[in-house]
Amino acid sequence: VAFPSPRSWEFAHRALKKFDGQPQLLAEALQACVGPAAGIELAAFVDNLDRLPDIDAIVRGESAEVPEETDLQYAVASALVGRAIRHRDAPDAQEVWGRIIEYAGRFPDREMGVMLISDMHRAIGQDLFSVPQFAQWARAVADVMLFDARKTGS
Repeated sequence: VAFPSPRSWEFAHRALKKFDGQPQLLAEALQACVGPAAGIELAAFVDNLDRLPDIDAIVRGESAEVPEETDLQYAVASALVGRAIRHRDAPDAQEVWGRIIEYAGRFPDREMGVMLISDMHRAIGQDLFSVPQFAQWARAVADVMLFDARKTGS
């Protein structure tokens, strides 16, 4: 029985190259390499790669669509956190983080934007609060972030 391990992920990497353009064969090969659950997840991720907006364009501040599908929004949010981490020590870190914050404000489900910024904060720390766009974003999502016990009857 296949299961995820460093060795089986290497086999999956080979399958990605060998079965590129053959989605059914790729899905089956990935499951054979890393097991059914991990194989199905990776195949779904690969199938959706071409539906993701250009992450580098978002970081550069260029126009990029926000996907409607929640799974794609999550993938974009995760990728943007990765870009935020990579730019932590870059001279343009504040600008990049500001662009990511602006993009986070465009998610149709505001909770996804909150998750993105929360993950960024955990990754890069207090420096996030000094980004000019942060205050405006925080005001826009305050109702999502604040819990009012009076409204719930608790």
